[in-house]
Amino acid sequence: MLILPAIDIIDGNCVRLTKGDYGTAEKVAEDAFLTAEGFRTEGSEWLHVVDLDGAKARKPVNHGLIVRLAKESGLKTEVGGGIRDLATVSYYINNGIDRVILGSAAVKQPEFVKEAIGLYGEHIAVGIDAKNGFVSAEGWLEDSVIDYITLAKKMEEIGVKTIIFTDISKDGTLQGPNLEQLDTIQNAVGCDIIASGGIKDLDDIRALTQMGLYGAICGKSLYKGTLDLKEAIITARGSLWT
Repeated sequence: MLILPAIDIIDGNCVRLTKGDYGTAEKVAEDAFLTAEGFRTEGSEWLHVVDLDGAKARKPVNHGLIVRLAKESGLKTEVGGGIRDLATVSYYINNGIDRVILGSAAVKQPEFVKEAIGLYGEHIAVGIDAKNGFVSAEGWLEDSVIDYITLAKKMEEIGVKTIIFTDISKDGTLQGPNLEQLDTIQNAVGCDIIASGGIKDLDDIRALTQMGLYGAICGKSLYKGTLDLKEAIITARGSLWT
């Protein structure tokens, strides 16, 4: 299983939110570039970056910083937040981003997702963020009546290979991921599933590896010190040989 340390950006700063509430934004690091360098030193191969300003504005805001961060860190990088058109997708991929995450577009613009998949294949991932099992959009500011499994199956049908699933009620809480919902989506579709939200410690990493997930995004746990990145990577890699 891959471990993807996370950097969320507001006004150029590294922040973490609780349950997606922008009012809870807490600055967790002084410098995104030093933070990413630290992740690489600890053994990470990937970086998960979210343009929170972009998610709220519905267009890229911190894109220049994110592209520079990916290049200077040397890490494979996936990016989400405010990506609503092919021009933005192309900008990121043509500037070295390895995977572009489409979230709100999966709910509101499935034909755009299909077109992006047709052009860029496995460089496209879909983020499914849910409250009580129903999908939210627009930086988690809008709720829908779409069941997360229904959306996952629809995305699989149009060719999506990677899904990032977040239970919003768990995100930023350090209360553990929603193992039940992750198990359900893992068994409902053949896509690679990346867990996001609530991961606290090595016990959570072990539980996710045992489920056979493709990856896990770790944010607040790394910044608060409840999870050691190097230990998490070693534990997750162990799943490759079990």
